[in-house]
Amino acid sequence: MNITEFKTALGYLDQLKFVLPNGSKVPSHFHVTEIGKVDKHYVDCGGTERKEQVVSMQLWTSVDYHHRLKPSKLQGIIEMAMDKLDIHEGEIEVEYQGNTIEKFALAMQDGVFHLKAKQTDCLALEACGLPGKVKTKLSDLNCCSLESGCC
Repeated sequence: MNITEFKTALGYLDQLKFVLPNGSKVPSHFHVTEIGKVDKHYVDCGGTERKEQVVSMQLWTSVDYHHRLKPSKLQGIIEMAMDKLDIHEGEIEVEYQGNTIEKFALAMQDGVFHLKAKQTDCLALEACGLPGKVKTKLSDLNCCSLESGCC
């Protein structure tokens, strides 16, 4: 979900609900502690230079059990961030505390925001000698050996 879609969706809601990939709910007293623009500039293992930009939104819960963020308040926070950070568009990446800081994609279904698990991937499959998107265990591959020319 991109930032414009998210902002639009907020306009139709009376309350904010977020659900984790395992089905558990983010407690309703969560805070949005930050919204940021994250630029990533890197080279993949095949040598291709790449650039990505996401809008990062961090959810946080504490002992402030009476806190309830309203959709209209979050819209205002987003508009301020978009203006100050010169954000025009971008996919939202949600950060939330699990065993470590976890990052999720965002989708909406039936008035509820769903945090979707993200996966790592090889962006240079041909350079690594791998077939198209096939899920396999790293231990079954030797693409990351020193002799492979990959990684």
